[in-house]
Amino acid sequence: MAKRGGFPGGMMPGNMNNLMKQAQKMQQKMAQQQEELEAKEYTAKAGGGAVEVTVSGKKVLTKVTIDPDAVDPDDVEMLQDMIIAAANEALRAAQEDVENVMGSITAGLGGGFGGLGGLGF
Repeated sequence: MAKRGGFPGGMMPGNMNNLMKQAQKMQQKMAQQQEELEAKEYTAKAGGGAVEVTVSGKKVLTKVTIDPDAVDPDDVEMLQDMIIAAANEALRAAQEDVENVMGSITAGLGGGFGGLGGLGF
């Protein structure tokens, strides 16, 4: 005999409402955290501080500072490498911050929310 009414999996309507409220709160918290992360700046140095690079939380390069002593016309390649190294380190720090903050929000949810890679985080 088929059951009438109810919800799949035997969930009660009240439980579904609570689950929806929790999901909405988490979504609001994630949006707030993302705004805060995007407003941050991440700075990294390379070459013993000869090159300093700053990126925004949106992962956009915003500033490059080069010590004049690092500019050697005979070794431009080394300067280029230092810029790349500093930029990559600043971007890595920004990404790590995103993963830590968003991971703390989704901790304990299970269901594959951990990486959030598909959401652009």
